[in-house]
Amino acid sequence: MKYMIILGDGMADEPIKELGEKTPLEYASTPAIDRLSKMSEIGLVHTIPKGMKPGSDTANLSVLGYDPKIYYTGRSPLEALSIGVDMKPTDIALRCNIVTVSTDDLPYEEKTIIDHSSGEISTEDASVLLEAVRRELQNETYKFYDGISYRHLTIWDNGEVVPLTPPHDILGQIIGKYLPEDHVLREMQRKSYDILAEHPINKERIKKGLNPANSIWFWGAGTRPALSSFEEKTGKKGAMISAVDLLKGIAVGAGMTNISVEGANGGLHTNYKGKAEAAVKALTEDGFDFVYVHIEAPDEMGHQGSYEKKVQAIQYIDENVVKYVVEKLEGKGIEFRLLLLPDHPTPVRIRTHASDPVPYMLYDSTRKREESWNYNEREAKENGIYTEEGYKLIEHLFEK
Repeated sequence: MKYMIILGDGMADEPIKELGEKTPLEYASTPAIDRLSKMSEIGLVHTIPKGMKPGSDTANLSVLGYDPKIYYTGRSPLEALSIGVDMKPTDIALRCNIVTVSTDDLPYEEKTIIDHSSGEISTEDASVLLEAVRRELQNETYKFYDGISYRHLTIWDNGEVVPLTPPHDILGQIIGKYLPEDHVLREMQRKSYDILAEHPINKERIKKGLNPANSIWFWGAGTRPALSSFEEKTGKKGAMISAVDLLKGIAVGAGMTNISVEGANGGLHTNYKGKAEAAVKALTEDGFDFVYVHIEAPDEMGHQGSYEKKVQAIQYIDENVVKYVVEKLEGKGIEFRLLLLPDHPTPVRIRTHASDPVPYMLYDSTRKREESWNYNEREAKENGIYTEEGYKLIEHLFEK
């Protein structure tokens, strides 16, 4: 038996007026998922433990079977594992987004945050901008490391875990009251605007009608993580397929294999088909028992507040991932169990993460059910199956 999780990050949502009071999952044309749902179990699972903030860090740990209350030490330290930073026990990792703040003449503290991803800036352009910041701000205490797209990392030597606000939580708001209380971090953010605002890359982006990547933003502080081995815990040899450092870092910490896919970028137009092909190969040719396919696009579209693009991302997942892997695995005569779910909701109304339970669909190629339901938030809730402790759901996937 082979096992797979397909995770559409932030895919769950609320009913939306423009979609006829349907959620993007209900509204999207998903013939492959609809067909599979009739043969599957559907239900709700709560991936965010009570008292913890909703995020892809805690939620994906849950989905992989790691209780966040035990294993979570912060988001950025997990990303540091992916980037290859060997953190000392006294190091603090910080996510260092390159964001868009308003380009008016107001003081930095009075500017508005426009875009947490700088228009999904390319990794190549973001690396050039981060190098400009590094030249001016890096020292023995604060070091900057390249990540993917807008997502980068700062290591603070002998630092402390300080409260910091995720930029996607405050889109459209004046930034002053959300800036770091720590004076040095606050001053580095302010100086970064002076460094980046007139950078040639940003002048060119403005000419093209793109959001300028004109400020760094610190958040997600944490200490060095210590995850237990996924294979020792589950008895399954696992692989991770993701475009973002957070998931790659979780995989490193769990002793899983990261599989890179060319063209996978975490955006709406990522290489969906390439991820599906890599997943099938991992299970059928490379000796893996389990593969985790993480797709960032629905979450990014939720942050952008675009229900149209979120629907599009879900349809891409249906056509290029779900349909492909099921047809290929069944065509090869492989017995498998497939779990499809989001990690958390990212409602387009609020443009940030929520803690509500999310719908899951569990398909077993050897035990096909005969049901009438489709996979979405409403019907999963109506079915009445609910898993309160999200980190236990993977045990259900691995049941014989």
